[in-house]
Amino acid sequence: MKMPFWGSIAAAILLAGCSQDSSKPGQTTNTAVGDNPINAPGEYLGALAQGHHQAMKTVDVASLNKAIQMFEVDQNRYPTNLAELVALKYIPKIPPTPVGTKLDYDPVNGLVKVVNQQAP
Repeated sequence: MKMPFWGSIAAAILLAGCSQDSSKPGQTTNTAVGDNPINAPGEYLGALAQGHHQAMKTVDVASLNKAIQMFEVDQNRYPTNLAELVALKYIPKIPPTPVGTKLDYDPVNGLVKVVNQQAP
């Protein structure tokens, strides 16, 4: 009666030690970031925050470019700087950028983009 119990324990130990690693010697396996289900909530929230961050950059630039186009139609020139858009009431204020970025405005062609801020 004890033999089948110990036999099943021994089989379970042997099977637990076996793995089906199909990689060859010297070959590295590719492990994705999302392989561990324990980390899934954190990875999801990180991806969600990154998507929100990217969407906010796009919206801010789109609204600024539209204000610059309206300014150009009214004044027949591009604004010399973004503060001129606020002074002439084309926008209520210059929108804040995400941490570590800044707005880059080119008054020659009237384009605004969000760029990474260089450390001093």
